[in-house]
Amino acid sequence: MFMSISTTGSAESPATDLGFLLHKHPGKVQRFTTSHGEAHVFYPEAGDEVCTAALLLDIDPIALVRKGRGNGRGRGGSPDFALSQYVNDRPYAASSLLAVALRTVFRSAMKGDCQRRPELPGQVRPLRIELPAVPANGAGEGGGPAMVARLFEPLGWRVEATAIPLDEDFPEWGESRYLRVVLASEAVRLADALQQLYVLLPVLDGAKHYWVAPDEVDKLLAAGEGWLAAHPERALIARRYLSRRWSLTRAAMERLELARLAEADDREVEEIDNAVDDRPDDENSGYETTETTGTTGTTGTTEATVTPAPRQPSLAEQRRTAILAALRDSGAARVADLGCGQGELIGELLKDARFTEILGVDVSARALQAANRKLRLARLPERQAARVTLAQGALTYTDARLKGYDAAVLCEVIEHLDLPRLPALEYAVFGAARPRAVVVTTPNVEYNVRWESLPAGRARHADHRFEWSRAEFEAWAGKVAAAYGYAVELRPVGPEDPEVGPPTQLALFRTDTSTPVTDTRTPVSDTTTTPEGGETR
Repeated sequence: MFMSISTTGSAESPATDLGFLLHKHPGKVQRFTTSHGEAHVFYPEAGDEVCTAALLLDIDPIALVRKGRGNGRGRGGSPDFALSQYVNDRPYAASSLLAVALRTVFRSAMKGDCQRRPELPGQVRPLRIELPAVPANGAGEGGGPAMVARLFEPLGWRVEATAIPLDEDFPEWGESRYLRVVLASEAVRLADALQQLYVLLPVLDGAKHYWVAPDEVDKLLAAGEGWLAAHPERALIARRYLSRRWSLTRAAMERLELARLAEADDREVEEIDNAVDDRPDDENSGYETTETTGTTGTTGTTEATVTPAPRQPSLAEQRRTAILAALRDSGAARVADLGCGQGELIGELLKDARFTEILGVDVSARALQAANRKLRLARLPERQAARVTLAQGALTYTDARLKGYDAAVLCEVIEHLDLPRLPALEYAVFGAARPRAVVVTTPNVEYNVRWESLPAGRARHADHRFEWSRAEFEAWAGKVAAAYGYAVELRPVGPEDPEVGPPTQLALFRTDTSTPVTDTRTPVSDTTTTPEGGETR
């Protein structure tokens, strides 16, 4: 199993700097013991203008069988299984075994560490990587040279992939499943190149030669940091890297999507994956028992007794009731709950047969998992479960999945966005998705003085970026309605105080065809939909 890495340079920036980056001296031949064989590193050429480092992995397939390794598919199988363990391509074709050797031999280079020349890892220099024999199995996923191009070209590589004939003396036999691959780039750092090879060599092979445990998800995400989340073939890469284990692939895709959304919003993953909050909701703590005086017994002794008042619905319940009423007034049947959190509103929508299709979107993978559990979608009758779809996305980006719905709901969502990002949400929902109706709820900051447990000047939730007064919310709603051709109606939610108004304010937007639409911002590129952390609703 062979691979070479070449670079070019000059007297001022010699190509032999490759030795510093790889932590391997060009004047030495070095040997390393890996879990699958002996790895040798040497330099066929080393000069100021051209330098080439070669990795040769010497695999003993019989030794692998004796160790109980090298199969990756368990014992048993086809009748020729025993023979296939001894007659195979493992010593020759670049596969997951070479990827393991890369990590063993070039661990520091993959991390971008270089203590003697710390400026080198961050530099981009010409790279040429040659792999004489690479398996490219399709299995219905489009193998061959096309797959190599799909995997490497989006990362900035020029790809030359040539099929190797089964036998050059008998061309009529056709081509083998092996390719000679050459990758060239002037835009990829060496550390990134090694990480990409570590992931994509097993993907090309389509099979791992060792047991794929759950920690392989962590290895995939660590090696793919900075490039995998935005790769157009990330689903294919995750599926094949994890040997098509469905549970591991799903976990990897959820984490990749979250990383992609965080990177797009220039935020940390922890900042947006915060929709699951175990703390009690300050808004729901305002209802208390009442104290009454009565007589007990026959002695005439009067005692003070505490009698619980009839349970009042919490503000969260009142919000959901108000939203359902607004949706019924709009005549909606297909509803998108944007920022669905843990699915409380979806649960209420499922109880009403008039809502035939429900989409729940949230940026938080944890929230969607919690919603799936709470709604018990796996246990619902098939017809009932088919009404619900849960999807991950961010509302500051347009999303084709949102188009065509009768109504969209933004329940306690907008206040989780930084104000400069609010126009992006407005366009994504009102401009691009453009449902017939949109229901928006948000806290009324004037009512905060009525919460005894809420310190003065503090927002109701730690993630709130703003909270609006009634006048501010009315002005925003009017501006959005005028810009996107909607009529808007404001409604109170919760007990209305004569001085400070209701605790929550609701706006029901409905399309008004008599009002022209004015696009107030440049569309953001297509991706997915929902807020950056929905609160318990």
